Amino acid sequence: MADGAAIILRRHGNPDGPRLVLSHGNGLAIDLYYPFWSLLQDDFDLMLYDLRNHGWNAVGDMSAHNVPTIVLDHDRMLEAIDGLYGAKPKIGVFHSASALASLLAAAQGDALAARVLFDPPLCRPGVGEYEFEAAAARTAAAVRRRADRFKSREEFAGFLPFFPVFSRAVPGVHELVARTTLRPCADGNGYELRCPREYEAQIIDFSGVYGLLVDFQALHSPTKVIGADPTLPYSYLPTFDCTDIAKVDYDFIPEATHLLQLEQPRECAAALREFVSSVPGA
Repeated sequence: MADGAAIILRRHGNPDGPRLVLSHGNGLAIDLYYPFWSLLQDDFDLMLYDLRNHGWNAVGDMSAHNVPTIVLDHDRMLEAIDGLYGAKPKIGVFHSASALASLLAAAQGDALAARVLFDPPLCRPGVGEYEFEAAAARTAAAVRRRADRFKSREEFAGFLPFFPVFSRAVPGVHELVARTTLRPCADGNGYELRCPREYEAQIIDFSGVYGLLVDFQALHSPTKVIGADPTLPYSYLPTFDCTDIAKVDYDFIPEATHLLQLEQPRECAAALREFVSSVPGA
């Protein structure tokens, strides 16, 4: 990356298919989304990466763990993909924090032929803004209080069914969360979060500020937003602001919350396929 940090890029799937670039939400890892992206391997050229300080990547300086840096990383990853694997149209497939980064990057010029965004954390000035900020403050505080070391992956996985955010996940996701978001502690005593809780909370602290900067009218490439069910109580932050429906191709997955790709992966993959089939040159 521009500041010398390293982000590990992985390639899966069919190299002759349309190219998808995938990343994930705050505090998670793109390997956690395997129930979703594994459904795309036969037909798509998949480029996967974790946000800095997440997943396969080493933990670096906390002062560089912020939304503007993640936006710069997004652009650098797209350049690297073309340099390593040859240039061809790329469709971004992003969730939550990575979706927000992609939207902010688009304001500087669009390197993507299209994008599919799963439940981006956006808000607008006014009543919705205050609701969003209050929810973000509660969520950040809860993240900072959470345990960050565990005796085993099994212990961690055993806690997850009691968290509402994972209550709708498909079978196997709790174990997958433990495998993809924990790493062995350096002292050999148990496991710790790959993305430290203070780093995750720092992104949440400022998510509302950057969510206000997104302008859907300024997007130059086709954009599909697939949101959580707006009739359900949100499990993380308020869902996509429906006032923007007229500006993008918007849909939602019924009975799905913020982690919709882990709850209804087949429905999410089908919605993505339908959109990609309509993108010229994909």
